[in-house]
Amino acid sequence: MNSPTQVLGACPHDCPDTCSFVTTVQEGRAVKLQGNPEHAHTAGALCTKVSRYIERNDHPERLLSPMKRVGPKGSGRFEAVSWDAALDDIAARLNALANDRPEAILPYSYAGTMGLVQGESMDRRFFHKLGASLLDRTICSTAGGEAMTYTLGGKVGMRMQFFAEAKLILIWGSNSIASNLHFWRHAQAAKRAGARLVCIDPRRTETADKCDEHVALLPGTDAALALALMHELIVHDWLDHDYIAQHTLGWEPLRARALQWPPARAAAVCGVPEAQIVDLARAYGTTRPAAIRLNYGMQRVHGGGNAARAIACLPALVGAWRERAGGLLLSSSGLFPVDRAALQRPDLLAGRRPRTINMSTIGDALLDRANPVDAIVVYNSNPVAVAPDSGKVVAGFAREDLFTVVLEQFQTDTADYADYLLPATTQLEHWDIHTSYGHTDVLLNRPAVAPRGEARSNAWVFRALARRMGFDDPCFADDDEALCRSAFAPGVIDFEALAVRGFATLPLPDAPYAGGAFPTPSGRCEFFSARLAAMGQDGLPDHVPNHEPAGSSTAFPLAMISPPARNFLNSSFVNVKSLRAIEGEPLLEIHESDAAARGIVDGAMVRVFNRRGEHRCRAEVSRRARPGVVHGLGIWWRKLGVDGTNVNQLTSQRLTDIGRGPTFYDCLVEVAPA
Repeated sequence: MNSPTQVLGACPHDCPDTCSFVTTVQEGRAVKLQGNPEHAHTAGALCTKVSRYIERNDHPERLLSPMKRVGPKGSGRFEAVSWDAALDDIAARLNALANDRPEAILPYSYAGTMGLVQGESMDRRFFHKLGASLLDRTICSTAGGEAMTYTLGGKVGMRMQFFAEAKLILIWGSNSIASNLHFWRHAQAAKRAGARLVCIDPRRTETADKCDEHVALLPGTDAALALALMHELIVHDWLDHDYIAQHTLGWEPLRARALQWPPARAAAVCGVPEAQIVDLARAYGTTRPAAIRLNYGMQRVHGGGNAARAIACLPALVGAWRERAGGLLLSSSGLFPVDRAALQRPDLLAGRRPRTINMSTIGDALLDRANPVDAIVVYNSNPVAVAPDSGKVVAGFAREDLFTVVLEQFQTDTADYADYLLPATTQLEHWDIHTSYGHTDVLLNRPAVAPRGEARSNAWVFRALARRMGFDDPCFADDDEALCRSAFAPGVIDFEALAVRGFATLPLPDAPYAGGAFPTPSGRCEFFSARLAAMGQDGLPDHVPNHEPAGSSTAFPLAMISPPARNFLNSSFVNVKSLRAIEGEPLLEIHESDAAARGIVDGAMVRVFNRRGEHRCRAEVSRRARPGVVHGLGIWWRKLGVDGTNVNQLTSQRLTDIGRGPTFYDCLVEVAPA
């Protein structure tokens, strides 16, 4: 027997931690997966989900050969075919459409892998050359991300590791224990050193349980809370006037707006005690260093962009950026100088300007017969399960005239609607290179084992299709390792050192905005954004009420949010039996007062419904829910639900104020015994 070898890799999933891991390989099989102890951010630890990755890789239901549909759309009935037969037919079908109207072809992908190669390289080159419709990839983070751009200049902020030195940490819209485990390690270190931890979240999450305080505001009221904090900072003069004068833009109009939001007004909007807001403002205004860990949960409502902007203004008001343990972090992804033009080659469009389709409104797009989508290629995503208003999404994918190609590792809800289902490699089987939106390290993923069956990487598939389409540009010959090497301009990253160590840390200052120098047009933190004003939007952040505000409907009196179940990540890992066993079944958390008013007991089956649809699941009468708000934990595959639905049967295709993002947590429902 050969001695085991160890291969360095990186977690590919949509999580800010982007862990470095080590795979032990024996006789060609992965036998152990562990966090890389040499990587300071990972520190040898992985989350429960990724620690089961070998189980996912070796899953008996892995797709191992190309498949062609033989039953009705959605039936999930396929027969095996050869790669040549599948690719020849796919290329012929796409070519026929491209000759007439290339915009009838749509790529649909997101963060099933966060890798720069398997997520956004050869695929983009292929669709740019084809002239296909462009996809506005909005489904997770664009409201908050664009808010940071208009306020701070990009997805930038403080360094993750310095949260350990903060004396006050506001964990805002994040269940860090479940979705940002390595940040939580730093937060715990700060708490042991005497820091106060405050969780701001409608749900009493596992993180809220471990914090010193929980602010259980109503969904979509975060901007009102932030403006009330500003009000108190102003009236008590807990301000860094020098920092404001030198390093911000638009202070006087922001001051005037904030003074319209006394704590009593915000308390009525947010549904929290006025005294709690006053106390939180005092803590934020008088504690140094103070840090805010903002996450994307709070921006999945109509006013999500404005809310993120309002919160992003707070550190500059108190001069928190002066210290390395002060400031704010939503995402660090804007700090990485990725050479996306080299990876994606937008020049292959050759001057064409195809239409752009928002992935968050894919249901409407697929049902639009005036300007139809005639072919869709889905990879790194499961839109039938994860896109909002899924009744419409299902109807769109069920069109017999929609040519559908799905690259997948498993037969997901979306895969059931494919005309061709192509087996994709996992992270243990291909090359990739990763940035992070939590820390500031670049990570390399090497293949540890050979692909199972006939699985092929995404980049391999699009190279093969490009050959069959006659695309002879030299860039279509780049292999996956070459794509990894092209992700950064020469000299930015020492690729040979990266290959040996598995990660490389960006050289960045500890306190990047201590002296201002924000990457905005003005170089300042922009309380007032001239760019937003030029687009006809309010240049100042404000509270923008939900499309469906809590208490606004007698027919649907409960606000529903749909946070991820702790052991799932979007719709990934739902089919890993050991993780699904922990979660049990789809649940709706409901407060005891709301349950009693409806005759609902713990463990009962319930109907959750609104004008968009109905979903049946089991109720959990739970202390995690506040009165008036229910939690549909997701994202379960529809086919595993009691009635073949999930919570997205209820969510809408309405968009956020900034960033064109989805409003998953802006959703009114009623609940009744099933």
